[in-house]
Amino acid sequence: MTAAAGFDLSARHARLDLLISQAHQLLDAAVREHITEHRDGKGRGRRHAATVVLFSGGHDSTVLAHLFRSRATHAVHANTGIGIEATRQFVRDVCAAWGLPLIEKHPPPGSTYRELVLADGFPGPAKHWKMYQRLKERGLQTAKNELVRQPHQERIVFLAGRRLAESPRRTARAIPELERRKSIVWVSPLRNWTALDLNTYRMRFPECPRNQVADMLHMSGECLCGAFASRDEREQLAAWPIAAEALADIRVLEQDAAAAGIPEPLCRWGWGAGRVRTPTRSGPLCSSCASQRDV
Repeated sequence: MTAAAGFDLSARHARLDLLISQAHQLLDAAVREHITEHRDGKGRGRRHAATVVLFSGGHDSTVLAHLFRSRATHAVHANTGIGIEATRQFVRDVCAAWGLPLIEKHPPPGSTYRELVLADGFPGPAKHWKMYQRLKERGLQTAKNELVRQPHQERIVFLAGRRLAESPRRTARAIPELERRKSIVWVSPLRNWTALDLNTYRMRFPECPRNQVADMLHMSGECLCGAFASRDEREQLAAWPIAAEALADIRVLEQDAAAAGIPEPLCRWGWGAGRVRTPTRSGPLCSSCASQRDV
């Protein structure tokens, strides 16, 4: 993948042609191998219920959504309740412009970010997986349940924008090109794409929209749980008016957490910044946890 950095423009476009073709072939293979040609004991295949692009609003997921906008039946966005509203609106506007049905899911009562913080404090790195499960994964499962009514007869494809190069916390084993978990077939069409490939794609398709939040903050901003906050992330948020509302919500929650008896440092957002991070699990919707400065 690193060899692509030395390609001239012609070679970059030739590589992009190959990557685009491989991405669509991967979706075809996922449907064929895990849905339509999958056989049970009675010799019947499964019904392909939907193809869903997971759309956070970051640069990677926007390229993914643009690439598959004519093949996806739906988009899903996890509204974590602790993010930048402009990113949520960007996702809504893009899906509306493309005529792509959007399923926007919120954490269920009892699992909102505010409720989690007031119960256990703001998360550090070790609580990232819990935040992912409560704020994103449960919403995905709800969306799946709405689209797959007969799980023993139907399957659904989730297209995720995960890339090998996007985060040092990810490994090849953590990002398979495709895998099936019960009635969900997970596909990662951008797995082998580099930042240069994404930039070449945007050069080829200038109509592919850009989220101004991601341009300013170098991350989608759809989840600011703070589990992996950097040392200067609060200052970065404060520097941009577009993040003012989200930052104000964080300040109010810090005050409420302290008043509720949450001890130091757990009553402060991003308290784990700079601490040594042991390897941790990361879900397929958490590409925005890592900085996207390279795109």
